[in-house]
Amino acid sequence: MGPALVVIPARYGSTRFPGKPLALLRGKPVIQHVYEQAAKARRADAVVVATDDRRILDAVERFGGQAVMTSPEARSGTERAAEAARPRSEAVIVNVQGDEPLIQPEMIDQLAEYLERHRAVPMASVMTRLRSGEDAANPNVVKVVTDADGFALYFSRAPIPFVRQETGDRGQVRHWKHIGIYGYQRHFLLQFPHLDPTPLEQAEQLEQLRALEHGYRIKLLETAHDTAGVDTPEDLARVEALLGRG
Repeated sequence: MGPALVVIPARYGSTRFPGKPLALLRGKPVIQHVYEQAAKARRADAVVVATDDRRILDAVERFGGQAVMTSPEARSGTERAAEAARPRSEAVIVNVQGDEPLIQPEMIDQLAEYLERHRAVPMASVMTRLRSGEDAANPNVVKVVTDADGFALYFSRAPIPFVRQETGDRGQVRHWKHIGIYGYQRHFLLQFPHLDPTPLEQAEQLEQLRALEHGYRIKLLETAHDTAGVDTPEDLARVEALLGRG
């Protein structure tokens, strides 16, 4: 099996937390934690940060990482990942969110190996059991429902699926948390920026819905690992505590 390219899209501007890739977490920028975790993956041929901000590029180069400047016109992290992957030759690309410092390298390997074995599947991602009602209600925690074969039916910031108490089936329905890491076949990733943005994508602000609305399948792989993203300044303390526990 061939190695995969790992791309970490990172932008400075954020409505909830401007500059979060450079926010310090245990003395290092958040983006450095993400990069170092990704670099541990056995299947990673290279790890590249894709950014449109010179401050992030400079920070990555200072800690010895690789970064490329991408167009400020990119509408999403996936479009930034496509731009970074275009001049390279890897057949599988893994996109790791730049605000996931607890990402596990095994997830990268899991995605890369699946997509190597299933070339007809354009895109894959990772899910874990939803462990708390607090996460279910949190719009920053994305939920996913799948079909019987593990392909995504829908992603939402809302608690899905909704189970009516009186049905008696609450114990039979599993609730899944989506983890912000994606794997792509090269040809599909390069095609993605040419797909028009879609209504559900824009309503939920979830770019993976663009693929679903255009009729592409997304395979969800189960993991026992959980993560905690940095979406707001308040998340830094929570993630720092989890890092200290690890």
